[in-house]
Amino acid sequence: MEYEGSLTYENGPLYYEDFPRTDDPLYILGEKYSTLYDRDELKHDILSRIWFTYRRNFAAIGGNGPMNDTGWGCMLRCGQMMLAQALVLRHLGRKWRWNPQVYDQIYWKVLSMFQDKKSSYYSIHQIASMGDSEGKAVGQWFGPNTIAQVLKKISVYDEWSNIVVHVAMDNTVIESDIRKLCRLCDTDKSNSSDINGSAHHKTDSEGFTNCTFNTGQTNQSETRQRFMKSERWKPLLLIIPLRLGLTDINPVYFDSLKSCLGLRQSVGIIGGKPNHAHWFIGYLGEELVYLDPHTTQLFVNLDDKSSTDDSYHCPFPGRMRLNQLDPSVAVGFYCGTEEDFDDLCLTFHKFIIRPCKNPMFELYKERPAHLPSCDSDIETHLACNSSDFTVLKGVQGADGGAGSTDSDEEFEIL
Repeated sequence: MEYEGSLTYENGPLYYEDFPRTDDPLYILGEKYSTLYDRDELKHDILSRIWFTYRRNFAAIGGNGPMNDTGWGCMLRCGQMMLAQALVLRHLGRKWRWNPQVYDQIYWKVLSMFQDKKSSYYSIHQIASMGDSEGKAVGQWFGPNTIAQVLKKISVYDEWSNIVVHVAMDNTVIESDIRKLCRLCDTDKSNSSDINGSAHHKTDSEGFTNCTFNTGQTNQSETRQRFMKSERWKPLLLIIPLRLGLTDINPVYFDSLKSCLGLRQSVGIIGGKPNHAHWFIGYLGEELVYLDPHTTQLFVNLDDKSSTDDSYHCPFPGRMRLNQLDPSVAVGFYCGTEEDFDDLCLTFHKFIIRPCKNPMFELYKERPAHLPSCDSDIETHLACNSSDFTVLKGVQGADGGAGSTDSDEEFEIL
């Protein structure tokens, strides 16, 4: 299922002031709250999440493409929100809270990586243009798997965060594959393929890094040395795209989805109602709590000293019942250390695999013989082939680019 934008609500949004006072716990990205006693802390936690919405009047994508993403960019914005949460965990920690009265350089650096400029790693410009490699022309709607694949490709250029984005396909998480990717600095890279491009970086007066890309030859040993300097475990963003029903979500998966949002490694769920994407950050009873990108705001130049970041924080989360959820979703988890990943795997077994006759995904320690190799993921992280970014040099046509083998319509029906 793909998502388009809409400003229409069936019954209007529900705000955090509307959370019922109940004995049931409310979970926000692994943090447990009481709606009876923790309402201020709950509000501040939600307000501290980075909120990306439609924007208008940014520089044209591809030079003369769209200058706003209203009507087509909601899933791209949800992917940005999930990734931004992972980077907040990476650089600031789960206990970090937004304070508009205090300048936090690290927070601003994270935020600037998503601003609507071609030079920003995770901008709408980079994501929309990279979608061409997944068969999506600029202006086409993405599904959960498409945005996950695009974020995986772009993240290899973010040397500051130095994270691995792994997309677990075929409803299958394989521990050995992930450990191999996250321990790349310990592997023998002598067999890696030639590198066809390079990422060059320039640092502004604030110490923020912007990126530009070219498609010339680069020194392969330089890339190897960069990886050799990496820490033993590269922080992991694990994204698991799922199809949890044919046209409606199967209620058998409700408890598993809630369990995902209750885990301390959670960075939420991207999905939504049909044709209407949200970033889900928590749950209360049988309702999901989400941030909604379907508000069009003006472009903000974060490089301008007078700019403010108020529009990147949402004071009005929405709520919807689990049975309204579209069956195409992607669940996300961040593991900053190998111990975090070990704990996540144990938790998967305890709350998602063992209790369910038909779990929403499988977990294996080693790759089963019937599944193809993950060597392409290894090559992606070793080579950092910047030719993927050549789409930024040209103008995107309405008919898009080459097809993709990992389309959102190819999920196994569970």
